[in-house]
Amino acid sequence: MLAMKASKLVSERELAKLAKCYRISAGKTRAEASRDMGIKHPSIFHAEETPGKGYHALRRRMIEAYSVFKVTGPFYRLDVK
Repeated sequence: MLAMKASKLVSERELAKLAKCYRISAGKTRAEASRDMGIKHPSIFHAEETPGKGYHALRRRMIEAYSVFKVTGPFYRLDVK
């Protein structure tokens, strides 16, 4: 299991990695996780392995279901041009 601070900003890539790590730590296969989430099995694969695809909500649901963390976001930063 990954050690995390109480509050930290993470990238989409890190979110995907955390979703996979916490699912595995919970002893769930992708098939079991898909049943838990009420979705099809390939969606779990894509949420974990393709951070560039828009599976933010599923990653958040997985992390919240299989860890002690609550995911808040997304966050965007605006910089002056």
